[in-house]
Amino acid sequence: MSRMLEEIRQQPEALERTLLGEARRIESLKRLLEKNRPRLIVLVARGTSDNAALFGRYLLEISTGIPVSLAAPSISTLYGATVDYRDTLLVALSQSGESTDTNLVLERARQQGALTLGITNERASTLARLAEHVFLLRAHKEKSVAATKTYTGQMLMLYLLAYALGGAVKLERLRRIPDAAAAALRLEPEIAGLSERYRYMRYAAVVGRGLNYANAFEFGLKLMETCYVVAERFSSADFMHGPIALVEPSFPVFAFAPPGVTWPSIGATLTRLQGLRAEIVAITDSGNREVAARATRLIELPRRVPETLTPIPYIVPAQLFAAWLAARKGLDPDRPRTLSKITLTI
Repeated sequence: MSRMLEEIRQQPEALERTLLGEARRIESLKRLLEKNRPRLIVLVARGTSDNAALFGRYLLEISTGIPVSLAAPSISTLYGATVDYRDTLLVALSQSGESTDTNLVLERARQQGALTLGITNERASTLARLAEHVFLLRAHKEKSVAATKTYTGQMLMLYLLAYALGGAVKLERLRRIPDAAAAALRLEPEIAGLSERYRYMRYAAVVGRGLNYANAFEFGLKLMETCYVVAERFSSADFMHGPIALVEPSFPVFAFAPPGVTWPSIGATLTRLQGLRAEIVAITDSGNREVAARATRLIELPRRVPETLTPIPYIVPAQLFAAWLAARKGLDPDRPRTLSKITLTI
């Protein structure tokens, strides 16, 4: 069994530890932000953490109404630009806390007037030293190169940040997330069987919308780095604006299809793909009764999840699928070729 699979299975406990371990610190931050509400939030990250940041952009803007930007590190690292960060909250996300360009942006933003916050799994990291406020994922050591439990931990911390900013996020609802992740894990036997069908898959598309747009990027990344599948990632809206032309009969498309406000867009995309005879695998839950008629295969969570809370439980089946598909292909998802756990970029 791969470490990746072990770490995927550890997520409910890791999420529970994060909720309990960071509760006091998040309340302290909430009091601070009530007095000093930022006019802008900037998120900086790389790799899987960048996908978590993409989720954070949607969540924070939806729940708080504060504009959110994703930092382009090269503005600081290559061009040396001076940016006015007054009244800005700069949030740096890094599993290891040692991403060189993320840390440089964090350091310079603090010098240029930002309130800085770090989210990491490593208490003794450079990021933890540089940020004014540090929040730990409490996921224990992540040994597989493919990040899984730190991705969901980062998303959970972003929910807690939304709460600290006075957003429309209720702590009692967040406490349900570990159980929802555990319910998703119970689909593993079904997903392991489904992965065999895609043993020879070389190309695919992944679509999502709204809060699950980031999951499309993260699932695609996992297919690329652990299974060596060329996986293009799209919002369902962007997909219809041109990339759908690449679809031919039996072309695999994976879709995050929760019930709620994004379903009309996702549903219309699936209907179009069905007409093109694509191979559609939809990740959904028991609350969406319409998706079965439009997908070739379903990965269905056994309980209904409110749309605002779907991203964490919905990514778990995707992680399981990537880990099992790598095994079917005879690959080691813990040691993807040419990759290491910490990537240093400028």
